[in-house]
Amino acid sequence: MPLALLALAIGAFGIGTTEFVIMGLLPEVAADFQVSIPTAGFLVTGYALGVVLGAPLMTALGTRVTRKRMLVLLMGLFVLGNVVSAVAPVFGVMLVGRVIASLAHGAFFGIGTVVAADLVAPQKRAGAIAMMFTGLTVANLVGVPLGTYIGQSVGWRTTFFVVAAIGVVGLLGVARLVPEQPRNEGVRLRDELAAFRNVQVLLAMGMTVLGFGGVFAAITYITPMMTEIAGYSTSSVTWLLVLLGLGMVGGNLIGGKFADRHLMPLLYVSLGALAVVLALFTLTAHNKIAAAVTIVLIGGLGFATVPPLQKRVLDQAAGAPTLASAANIGAFNLGNALSAWLGGIVIAAGLGYTAPNWVGAALAASALALAVVSGALERRTVTPSRLVARHSPEPALTPASRN
Repeated sequence: MPLALLALAIGAFGIGTTEFVIMGLLPEVAADFQVSIPTAGFLVTGYALGVVLGAPLMTALGTRVTRKRMLVLLMGLFVLGNVVSAVAPVFGVMLVGRVIASLAHGAFFGIGTVVAADLVAPQKRAGAIAMMFTGLTVANLVGVPLGTYIGQSVGWRTTFFVVAAIGVVGLLGVARLVPEQPRNEGVRLRDELAAFRNVQVLLAMGMTVLGFGGVFAAITYITPMMTEIAGYSTSSVTWLLVLLGLGMVGGNLIGGKFADRHLMPLLYVSLGALAVVLALFTLTAHNKIAAAVTIVLIGGLGFATVPPLQKRVLDQAAGAPTLASAANIGAFNLGNALSAWLGGIVIAAGLGYTAPNWVGAALAASALALAVVSGALERRTVTPSRLVARHSPEPALTPASRN
């Protein structure tokens, strides 16, 4: 069982690396294709939009095959997209390659979440989900800095060939180690779509968009913030990103540990603390040590919400969770795109490089508000049913039952 989760984590590592490594290679890519940095930025935007659209689309197409087979097909699509990016003769072809790779992203995490949860006992589902997402957090810790170094030293095309090779390892691991789970013949696409009529599923996705959006509002502009405000050199940004990755790994593991037993309290604490820390980042960004500590906290608190939110969607969409799970992965990327856009607006308005932190704090606080609403609705639903059970008259004892 751990080996099956390891195979899923390797796939997640490759996907996480290709998603974020492009941010460190934009100057090299832009120079190679003779386009501007903003134009090269479409490689980031295009990928994010591809995840948002591809998550439900690819998951819906995969309802006719087993989950294991779909995971193998998705990893194959991921490898193809990265190879296309690596050999692209012009910028447009590379953009196509990025979109191809992004189509596998949401569906892989969405289906992989369901598979990981089914591999373990019900009380350990969040831990299994966290183990798969460890691959994504380790990608930020190791894969992105290493991929950036390779791209700057040897060439950015080599980075994408290496990522494609990681995808091949993930594909073989899934094919070899993940057990075959028979397709649920009783669940159709209409059943998967019905999950979106559940207000708790929609609230969880809203928390995903706003909560993780709060994280990305800050880290999207971390380079100019740290170099212009904190006073770090450009070369120091790499190890600051490593600190961010360390926080993500720790937060993901903590979220997986406590989400099975204290899911909603964990969300209250992590989202509330995230809002406070992001607000404080406007002050701590002026001090090198304080800024470094804050970056670790942002990564930790942000990723502490990932396993519980993903499990929340699975629990509320029980019976037909695959499409909702994949859509929630798309929600993460929607939050990334939204927060980056809002952060750019406040910077362009002349409010400074720390202004996106206020945007992030507002987004995280909004996610906390949704969590409070979700918890209140859940308590209102559970309490009446308990009262009915408590005050229901007990059946009269018959002579036979007395004996």
